[in-house]
Amino acid sequence: MALRLVTRRIGSKLFPMFSSANHLHSHATSFGFKEVPEEEKSRLVGNVFSNVASNYDLMNDLMSAGLHRLWKDRLVSELNPFPGMKHLDVAGGTGDVAFRILERINDVKRRAMQDVREDDLQEQTQIYVCDINSHMLNVGKMRAIERGLGEESSLIWVEGDAEALRFQDNSMDGYTIAFGIRNVTHIEKVLDEAYRVLRRGGRFLCLELSHVEAPVFKELYDYYSFSVIPAVGELVVGDRESYQYLVESIRRFPSQEKFASMIVEAGFEKVEYENLVGGVVAIHSGLKL
Repeated sequence: MALRLVTRRIGSKLFPMFSSANHLHSHATSFGFKEVPEEEKSRLVGNVFSNVASNYDLMNDLMSAGLHRLWKDRLVSELNPFPGMKHLDVAGGTGDVAFRILERINDVKRRAMQDVREDDLQEQTQIYVCDINSHMLNVGKMRAIERGLGEESSLIWVEGDAEALRFQDNSMDGYTIAFGIRNVTHIEKVLDEAYRVLRRGGRFLCLELSHVEAPVFKELYDYYSFSVIPAVGELVVGDRESYQYLVESIRRFPSQEKFASMIVEAGFEKVEYENLVGGVVAIHSGLKL
């Protein structure tokens, strides 16, 4: 789980093909292993997540043997949330990351000796859960009610596009996106928007399924991905195609180094990434300085 640091100089020289200028002129994009018109991808991805929304948590547990919970814990630990922060969690419709952030903030408040009333602190904390898919947001809202957070004023649910956020410049202390950025049409637009809405000193964190390098492990992982996961999707939720796409989308996502260079090109500094489970997932981070 060693951290790797990527600088702006290295990123721009080694991976010029991932600059935003080149991506913006593309007229086709990937949908799994297929090439589709750019204007079609968001609709196709929307259909996938509408189909899987009601079983999203169950399938995450089955596909990762429950490890996705630990990975999200790690992501929030890296964020180091604090009372009174304004945070944006993108593609987080089911609330998994947002709930963890809120719980961490409440833990901090319980441990700390505060000179202000807890109600005042609670009102200052704002965690925006932004997702383009209304079905995923509905799942998150229902889960919030089940957790007794239905009236929680710190949780703000927003239907919105990661490539065109409806938030002001320099308005957020933190930005997270977990298992969502590989599904967008233009990754560089998402990174530009993340940079725009973050304040100086704000941190970008991305948890995403990534690339395994060890040959033997890679063979096992490929077999599991392409043979087991779609079959489980068909058996459990009657939807093989959606999970076939999700597996293919992982393979089409840039490698850890390439994605880190894209984060650098968006303007972030101190960019680094951490591989978990041999690169099955990676946490990328950067600061707006």
